[in-house]
Parts: sequence; structure tokens; C-alpha cells
Amino acid sequence: MRWYVLHTYSGREAKVRDTIERLIRASDMEDRFGKVLVATEEVAEMKKGKKTVSKRKLFPSYILIEMEMTNETWSLIENVPGVTHFVGGGTKPFPIPKKEVDRILGRIEKKEGIIPEVPFTIGEHVSVVDGPFSEFTGIVDEINPERGKLKVLVSIFGRETPVELDFLQVKPL
Repeated sequence: MRWYVLHTYSGREAKVRDTIERLIRASDMEDRFGKVLVATEEVAEMKKGKKTVSKRKLFPSYILIEMEMTNETWSLIENVPGVTHFVGGGTKPFPIPKKEVDRILGRIEKKEGIIPEVPFTIGEHVSVVDGPFSEFTGIVDEINPERGKLKVLVSIFGRETPVELDFLQVKPL
């Protein structure tokens, strides 16, 4: 079995995935199909002053499907409502290289925790909303996306002081 990519209508990925899984079970072709994935990751963001965790699609409008490509399986998937087409050549879809599949699956299955979204740029003016520097404003000097930290230059007693803050402790002005 190889991995292929399906293009779907935007926002319909989960519904299309569920329909595909239901059709596979009903068609008695389960041995020709593997996983059907909508690639997502969890991201932390601040909404209304509170930390929220949400799922974000890695590839909006795309579904990854592991299958044996035959005329029967191609026809079954191609006729699912919401599927626009297989990604690849016009009449015959191209499978994704194994190296790419491993990279995508590794990113999906990563157990490192929640990835904070990086809504800031260097030089941006921000307001500190949490911690000992709450109510202060400053300028983003450095961004460390791996640790989810920012170095913000905050003016304290008329001097620019670098302060390390979590992404969730500041908001853009």
C-alpha cells in the first residue's frame, strides 16, 4: 500500500474522512485501504485573556490516504462527495514518497506537547498581560519558537530592560 493525497473542499476534511471510512467498511475493500488522515497539530493561543488549546490543520483542504491504487479503489474515493481530486498526474495519481510520509507522520505523532503559535515579529510593539510585568508595554527583541518564549524590551524607570516572557504572557498592541 502507498500513500496518496486527496484535495477536498475547504472545511470539509473531517466529514470527507468519515464518509471515506464508512464507504470502505461498506464496500468490503478494507484490505485495500490503510489509514485515512486529516493531519492536525495542537496549538496554544490566547483568546479573551485565557490560554486555549485548539487543533490546527497542517494541510487545509487535503487528506492523506493509505491505499492500494486500483481502478475500483480510485473510483470509490474519487466519487466521495467533497473530494475534488487526487493530487498528482491527470489520469493517474502519484503516491507520496515514503520519506515525505515519514516526515508528516512524525510531525503528527510528535509527543512533545502543544506547539505555541508564533503571532509576533521582531520589532513589534506588545503589551504584557500576565506575570510581574503585567500592564507594561515593550518591543519584541528576540523570538524562540521552540521554547515558546520572547525577549521583550520593557521600559522600566526610563531604561530599556530585556525581559523573557512566554508567548501567552503578551499580546500585540
